[in-house]
Amino acid sequence: MRIAFVGKGGSGKTTTAALFARHVASRGLPVLAIDADINQHLGVALGADPEAAPPRALGGDLTWLKDHLRGANPLLPSADVMIKTTPPGPGSRLLDLDPAGELLQRYSAEVGGVRYLVTGEFDESDIGVSCYHSKTGAVELYLNHLVDGPGEYVAVDMTAGADAFASGLFTRFDLTVLVCEPTRRGVGVYAQYAAHAADHGVALRVVGNKVTDAEDVAYLREEVGDALLGCFSQSAWVRAAERGRVRPVEELEPANLTVLARILADLDGRTRDWAAYHRDTVEFHLRNARAWGDGATGVDLSAQVVPDFLPVAPQHA
Repeated sequence: MRIAFVGKGGSGKTTTAALFARHVASRGLPVLAIDADINQHLGVALGADPEAAPPRALGGDLTWLKDHLRGANPLLPSADVMIKTTPPGPGSRLLDLDPAGELLQRYSAEVGGVRYLVTGEFDESDIGVSCYHSKTGAVELYLNHLVDGPGEYVAVDMTAGADAFASGLFTRFDLTVLVCEPTRRGVGVYAQYAAHAADHGVALRVVGNKVTDAEDVAYLREEVGDALLGCFSQSAWVRAAERGRVRPVEELEPANLTVLARILADLDGRTRDWAAYHRDTVEFHLRNARAWGDGATGVDLSAQVVPDFLPVAPQHA
């Protein structure tokens, strides 16, 4: 099951994503956290040493990633004809969350009981040349080829605001949680996100953050209604973690632990329709092919689509 954490810059979505991943791991469940934000802070929020080198960036090694994913797919003769939306097909290499797998061995690291991937920061060659979606496209490719199921979790810290709508990445999740401060700017981002997501079947919920009193809760409830799962109050645990003193997540304040449990329960209550999921994959691939992909690669990318293919066995659909 996959969950995305979104919100305006500074709302606390990275902290929330890290807390959720650690909460899942504390229950002995497999979880992969992915940092897909332009500000790459998820590893530190999980407890990694800020001075230590991050793991190899998924978005900095696209040729290897594409070659790995295309496997023996005859419709993909080389990495050069793959773009960020390329769907899997017969012969493609489908992925799981086994940490011993080649891709996770190459790219991931483990901290605080959570395995995590980083998309990668801008480097000198990117500046003035490419947007950050050249990096997050690696996450989209990864998720397009991932076969995960109930009891397995992927938590993604997304870019701020509505920037996720610049690609099909926002459709890759079973649940999207918008972290929202009790302010007009906070609920404004929710309204914008909800409007964009409405036509794509995105399951969107809200978690309040930096809430200090009942008035803050009432304000969020009035503005977002039943989408509100709960609210995080000020946390001495989080403050200590931000200063480098990370304690077991079970020691988080009980009310804040309850919010994490509600998020997990909402996610667990969902069932993925694999056929609909793959239709979205194909739809965004064809959109990108027409808009720029065909011209960039010099081939008709629509020919990469196998209409009856599903990235899972029928009994898992």
